[in-house]
Amino acid sequence: MKILIAGDGKVGMALTHELVREGHDVTVIDSNMNALRMDLGRYDVMTVNGNAAALNTLREAGVEQSELLIAATSADETNILCCLTARSLNKNLHTIARVRNPEYTEQLFTMREYLGLSLSINPEFSAAREIFRLLQFPGFLRRETFAKGRVEIVELKIPEGASLQNVALNNLYKIAGVKVLVCAVSRQGKVEIPNGSYVLRAGDHVYVTARAINLAQLIKNLKIETQKIRHVILVGGGRISYYLAELLLGTGVRVKIIEKDPDRAARLAELLPKASIVLGDGSMQSLLESEGVYGADALVTLTGMDEENIVISMFAHTVGVRKVITKVNRQEFSYIFNDMIGSVVSPKELCSSEIVRYVRAMQKQTGQVITLHRIANEGAEALEFNVDDEVQWCNTPLKDVPLKQGVLISCITHKGKTVIPDGSSVFQKGDTVIAVVTSGRVIQQMNDIFEE
Repeated sequence: MKILIAGDGKVGMALTHELVREGHDVTVIDSNMNALRMDLGRYDVMTVNGNAAALNTLREAGVEQSELLIAATSADETNILCCLTARSLNKNLHTIARVRNPEYTEQLFTMREYLGLSLSINPEFSAAREIFRLLQFPGFLRRETFAKGRVEIVELKIPEGASLQNVALNNLYKIAGVKVLVCAVSRQGKVEIPNGSYVLRAGDHVYVTARAINLAQLIKNLKIETQKIRHVILVGGGRISYYLAELLLGTGVRVKIIEKDPDRAARLAELLPKASIVLGDGSMQSLLESEGVYGADALVTLTGMDEENIVISMFAHTVGVRKVITKVNRQEFSYIFNDMIGSVVSPKELCSSEIVRYVRAMQKQTGQVITLHRIANEGAEALEFNVDDEVQWCNTPLKDVPLKQGVLISCITHKGKTVIPDGSSVFQKGDTVIAVVTSGRVIQQMNDIFEE
């Protein structure tokens, strides 16, 4: 597929990496020649230097022959104008715009068709929504949703002395009490797709497929943290904090936001009258202590600097805050400090993943991927497929299906009913199937998970 990416910042670079890896013909547009040179050195892409919203620039980039334009510059207005201009040159073009300003939300909803937008993405709101979901079940480090919300893959860490320590997966049901499937385990940086004889150890990061309605019971049976979050401190008062505070306040959670910019703090006080806004530097230990970090149920670090977020989260972790969530943009930081900064959320990665899912849906391949999530620090992928006439091994018990090494089918949804499968389970035409695969191969369609 021929794709144009307008804007070569953090999101643009992440998209370039993902889409080139999947074999697409990518052209990157940016006014910064230095950024484009970096792309040319890393990827097999075309580049165009210029204003992405200008007719001449879009023509030079080949917009009339393209199938998709992703506008991800730093300015919302430029992104909207870019999509509008591109559609005037190519009526069949799909367009995606990154729009971050909450003031534009209503206009985008009512004017989406007029603007020619196929999809609008707000990375900050996506991040806020992800953090909100993590705070609902504080015992989980991460949650990924499939099958229209009916299935989740959740990450949890096995602490010393936990009920799952030294348990073989064959015996998991006796402890979990609900039918779940461990689809991946990360141990000392190595990711494995386990079999039934695999024994869990303290320190393992375990990825569990479960029906969404069973999550609360799973937490209770495993004696994971069950106490509800009632008081949250947000460090940094940017857009994510605003969106997240609105979500939390709507459920009765007490919210305190620490922001060091006086103008921004004053604005937040106007927008969020039910929240407590503190003017100060959230990286100062004394301020965090005076504002009640020891009594907080959760702390979320949302400043504009990864390093600052990590240091604050490490401090909160050491003083015993029950749930710590850290915003990072440089994913390598989360790998290094994984066990010291709690759950990690990356707006850039969330935005990139949502757009890649849209691109895959456009391709309409045999047994296409309709949802993709990277798990285990990108050591594995969880993929949701549609089963159609061309998918092999339909109506065959899973124990007889020749899956490739490092592949596990972890869920089947048939006529709206979700099943955590065993060896006797089958998938049929019209079903959706979730498979987990170790990283290192590109899976475009369901037939790619089978041995030839």
